[in-house]
Amino acid sequence: MPDRSEEGARLAFEMTLDSTPAEVRRAVDRAQRALGRFGWCEEPRRAAELVLAEALNNIVEHAYGESPEGRIHVALTATAVQADLVVCDCGGAMPDGRLPPGEPVDLEMGLHDLPEGGFGWYLIRRLADRLVYRRCGGHNRLEIRIRNAVARGSADDPA
Repeated sequence: MPDRSEEGARLAFEMTLDSTPAEVRRAVDRAQRALGRFGWCEEPRRAAELVLAEALNNIVEHAYGESPEGRIHVALTATAVQADLVVCDCGGAMPDGRLPPGEPVDLEMGLHDLPEGGFGWYLIRRLADRLVYRRCGGHNRLEIRIRNAVARGSADDPA
């Protein structure tokens, strides 16, 4: 594993998983550990972990309807400054072919009154710096960028 201080160091891995909660946990754990070994601090690693978990759980629950027959492909590429996740599946498309808005949820309402697709997408949108969804040829492709808050403002930061 490269040291993040190396010039141009990059972490990259891919994995394909079944659409089950156990496989989601395995994928999320693998990504979180890889970012830790690569030198990312706990807070941005946890943000990446939460975003990936929410995205994968949505695919399991909604795109595949909790069918373990579905397959999900995850690619992670990271530098000291950012992590890019690409998540692909062949499940059902997003409603209306676009990402849910992810509005803040009123936590004062009853559990049964909470809107579907609200809180998870709200968290994803708050924690991700870039979020792109495409449906093409029966495939969903979700691209997510998470910035390493610790590295913001460093010499490597293009912003």
